[in-house]
Amino acid sequence: MAAASRPEGRVFWNGNMAAAQAARQARVQVVAAYPITPQTHTVEYLSQFVADGELDARMVRVESEHSALSACAGASAVGARAFTASCSQGLALMAEVLYFTSGMRFPVVMAVANRTLSVPVNIWSDHQDTLVHRDTGWIQLYATTVQEVYDLVLCAFRTAERGEVSLPAMVSYDGFILSHASEPMTPLDQAAVDGFLPPPGRPERPVLDPARPLQFGEVLFPEWYPDFEFKKHEALLGALDWLRRDFAAFAEVSGRAYAPVETWRCDDAEVVLLGLGSMMKTAIHAARAMRARGERVGVATLRVFRPFPDAELRRAVAGARTVAVLDRDIGYGTAGMVMPDVTRALYDAPDRPRVLDFIVGLGGKDITPATFERVLELVRDPGDKRVFWPDARGPAEGIPFTPTP
Repeated sequence: MAAASRPEGRVFWNGNMAAAQAARQARVQVVAAYPITPQTHTVEYLSQFVADGELDARMVRVESEHSALSACAGASAVGARAFTASCSQGLALMAEVLYFTSGMRFPVVMAVANRTLSVPVNIWSDHQDTLVHRDTGWIQLYATTVQEVYDLVLCAFRTAERGEVSLPAMVSYDGFILSHASEPMTPLDQAAVDGFLPPPGRPERPVLDPARPLQFGEVLFPEWYPDFEFKKHEALLGALDWLRRDFAAFAEVSGRAYAPVETWRCDDAEVVLLGLGSMMKTAIHAARAMRARGERVGVATLRVFRPFPDAELRRAVAGARTVAVLDRDIGYGTAGMVMPDVTRALYDAPDRPRVLDFIVGLGGKDITPATFERVLELVRDPGDKRVFWPDARGPAEGIPFTPTP
């Protein structure tokens, strides 16, 4: 453990180690720990760093995920740099405090190793857990590789803590696929991280201080409540420009460039595969094979989901005839949860493309090149449908639902 925590050149880390190392190098001052699969190792690594003297932080071991985020909010209230990790049912238990944290404008950063929500009981990956919380006022970033997990945690701290933003951020990465799988990657040295991030504990925002008493979380009557919600909304919208700037600054110190929407061969694409998370690397692999046989297919990856990058999305799919939205989630009774933001962003676009929604990979079901081949088949002949389940069994093959008496 100690050897792995001293980055020198290329390393071989899993996603949980990458998140923990980024938090360590960010010099977090408070870590709240409540383990839940598949993020458990993230807080275990950080606990080890503290025990070994490699991280000077208060490690708070709490009794629930609700308490974990509450502890981080309390630490942030006095100006500390705070970090935690969660997923799935744990993130759902945090729901109340997700709103508290954004409402009080505390820039906590949280790593989320995406895992589906029960029931049926399932510990594997999809994006249900974070997307049901997409409107809690948090910045949401989605990684496609272990390298991105590390990089995006550092970028999240820089943007979230800006005085103009002062909002919490979650960095999401697919459980097991990225959390437990190791990849070669290149971390920054400590001096580079210290140059990229401001020193911890010097916030550009109001904090609790006995010398200058303040009140947070007070009761607000209807006459004033909309004003505060408007300010939070505007701050989250404005965070997109700061993310662009901070991605550019990160490229200068790391050589790795990021954007809210990453594109692959979209310039002349007739069909654009669009989604978020690690499946988009598989999408590029599949699209290469499609291109080789003459199919004009491109790939657009949403790295930033909140605030939603409308302008970048419109540029990414300009000229396409069809956008195939890949939702690794389901908004029960409607469509996937990425789909509505895509259609809203494109509604006024000139020559707007047809948008189809594909529900894939729920509960960790493998997303393979064959999945994307099936998507392309459905794009060619969708009929009257707009939402498809290309990797789900039909009624003849499925398990019948029998209500319990």
